[in-house]
Amino acid sequence: SYRLDLSPSLRRRGIHDVFHSSLLRIHEPNDDRLFPGRLDSQLLDLDDPEGEREWSISKILSHRGSATDAVFEILWTSGDRTWVPYAQIPNVAALTDYLELLGVE
Repeated sequence: SYRLDLSPSLRRRGIHDVFHSSLLRIHEPNDDRLFPGRLDSQLLDLDDPEGEREWSISKILSHRGSATDAVFEILWTSGDRTWVPYAQIPNVAALTDYLELLGVE
């Protein structure tokens, strides 16, 4: 396992800094023409109370659990998918849209 020197913004987001060697690859800088939206500054800051970066959520794909214990599978505009707990996205427009599609008030 290796401990990486992560940027302060990634550490604030709770990204763990120790990875098994099988998960590591040689760093290749992002070509924004080929892969737009892959900069860490373009990802949603879940601690952002104003929700200014809400644009980075493309849509919510699915969920597990119910009520405030639910976790949601998020498709980001960068193409990545992650699971996010309800407590971190209660006021996101994509969540409102997803719940409307399910018929939840």
